[in-house]
Amino acid sequence: MLSYFNEISRGRGAWFLLMLAGFILEGCALFFQHVMELAPCVMCIYERVAMLGVVGAGLIGMLAPQNGLVRWSGLIAWGVAAGWGLKLSIEHVGYQFPDPNDLFGATCDIFVSFPSWAPLNQWVPWMFEASGDCSKIVWQFLTLSMPQWLVVIFAAMLVVLAIVVLSQLFGKRERRLF
Repeated sequence: MLSYFNEISRGRGAWFLLMLAGFILEGCALFFQHVMELAPCVMCIYERVAMLGVVGAGLIGMLAPQNGLVRWSGLIAWGVAAGWGLKLSIEHVGYQFPDPNDLFGATCDIFVSFPSWAPLNQWVPWMFEASGDCSKIVWQFLTLSMPQWLVVIFAAMLVVLAIVVLSQLFGKRERRLF
């Protein structure tokens, strides 16, 4: 199995699928925002940025997957983006389902805070401006809220990443003569 993952990680198809998955999930977020008119909160916007990092990782890997440096750069970018997304979505779930023993309760920021060198909310406000409340559950599917689904999605991405990384370290690659 590891040799299979090693082999597909050296082709553009798998990296394209990673990028496509991120694009589809970004499209879903924009559908929820602009068609279903569900206002994204600050955490939603940060989770979007993490998903765009996954898209970027797929793009990096697609550039030259046979090149080990490029492939490992894509894997690292994938891990950082999915790990950050998982952290953010777990935090977001905490806002929606607060600890009953916490007297003060955690709340998220009211406004997004991007670095001055990349004010995404000013450059692309239709995608990166927040107007919702992090603690409100505005949508559920199979009893899970959006951030709970993102926990599942980002965790699954990290599991697949772990398999691919293991395949880089232990998967043998067959040499072909033709």
